[in-house]
Formats: sequence, C-alpha cells, structure tokens
Amino acid sequence: MKIIVIGHGMVGHKFLESLAAGSAPELQVTVLCEEPRPAYDRVHLSDFFAGRSAADLSLVPAGFFENGNMLLKLNARAIEVDRRARTVTMASGEVLDYDKLVFATGSYPFVPPLAGRDRKDCFVYRTIEDLEAMLECGERSCTGVVVGGGLLGLECAKALRDMHLATHVVEFAPPLMAMQVDDGGARVLRARIEDLGVTVHTQKNTLDIVDGEAGTHRMRFADGTHLDTDMIVFSAGIRPRDELARACGLLIGPRGGISIDNSCRTSDPHV
Repeated sequence: MKIIVIGHGMVGHKFLESLAAGSAPELQVTVLCEEPRPAYDRVHLSDFFAGRSAADLSLVPAGFFENGNMLLKLNARAIEVDRRARTVTMASGEVLDYDKLVFATGSYPFVPPLAGRDRKDCFVYRTIEDLEAMLECGERSCTGVVVGGGLLGLECAKALRDMHLATHVVEFAPPLMAMQVDDGGARVLRARIEDLGVTVHTQKNTLDIVDGEAGTHRMRFADGTHLDTDMIVFSAGIRPRDELARACGLLIGPRGGISIDNSCRTSDPHV
C-alpha cells in the first residue's frame, strides 16, 4: 500500500511514529515536507532565542527514515491532488500516486491585509527560518513591534526583549489575550508584561505601514496616532492550510479546515 503524507510538522511526524510502531513492512510511505528540515517542536520555538539549536528542537531521531519503507522529501510542496486518479502533483512537476492520502498540512500565520505588510523586515513567527531572519534583523535594529497580543504574540515580545530591542505589543482588542482571560486577569497580565519592559498598545487598528522617521517603518493607526519601529512581527492568529483540500473537492468545515469523522476520515474514503 502506498501512503502519501502531505506535511511533516508535529502531527504529521506523530502519525509516522504510530506507523513505525506497528508491523506493516508492506507499507510504502512518502512524506512531502515544504520546509528544508524535518519536523521540529514548534511549541517550544521561542527556546531558539534562548540558545537551543534547530537540532535541539528536532523531533526526528537519527536513522528514523533509514528503515526502508519511509521516504522524506524536503523542500517538496504539493500543489494539486487528483482524487479520481489518486495522484499528488508537486511544485517540481513530479507526480506521485497513492492508495491512501494523509493531510497533515497544519496552519499558516494570519497577516492582516494592510498596505505595507510585505515590507522588508516584516516577519511572521512560524518557522526556524523566520526566527533566523528575525535574529539577523535584530542585530541591526533598535525597536521591535509585535502585532497581536495573544499567547504567541507575548512569547514573541519576550524574544524581542531578549534581543535587547525596545519592544512594543500592538493589539486590536481592548485587553491582551482576550480569548483566554477575563477583564481582571487581563489587567494583571498587562501589568506583568509591562514590568518586563514591554510597551503595550491596545485598541489599536493599524491602517498601513509606511516609511518611518525614528525607525525603518511607521505603523499608522485609525485613531490618528502612529508608532515607528525597525522590525515588525505579525502574530495575529492562524488559519487552516486547507487550500489543497478545497481545490480537490473535499468537504470543508463551516469555519474552514477539512471536515473529518471521529476516525479522522474525510469525505473521501481514501483520504
């Protein structure tokens, strides 16, 4: 049986571990990983700024893909799924056939659709490559802004402080971590964050990002104020990577994401 796994993040690798723990030598598993490295621990990604290396964060033991029936393809992006032919087409043009297909595509960072979001030294907080680029930028920067006051945004703000940057958090909602804590908790949280030396700006609607005067960028807000900074990191939530599933006609949930049953089966019995 030929199995293709699209995605090699934490969940995708957990699936591979479950296959490896069984005795099924007849399986031929091909793993398509968009990134240039095997699966690593995204939950502890912030530890990268504390000195942990990419190798330290890796989830893949040495020799895991040398057992013969699992093939890992790095820098391999799937661009099309043909469910009738049971094939996956890669960006390289290579076409692979499958008996069973596993989507482990995860999510992508949401970046607000505002003008200037694609300027140089504007980042998302998602991959080790993102963090390496942030470290390089931090060496030539004085100020950093995190857009988003959720848990990951606050972790990112701590990382910017560890780079010795004057750090700001810009949040659209009135409190920080609005989905996790009540008003009283939000007040305590804000005080603790500000005690760390982070300046918090809540109820700020960013209109656009233009050239700054006291920094590389100027973030202009709907209330007429602005904030100049050298680095901007977007941490405004995530969205499901369901574009391949949508394009090949799989059933999608009402809020996005692939619809599955209690056994993780999609609307296609082979997926």
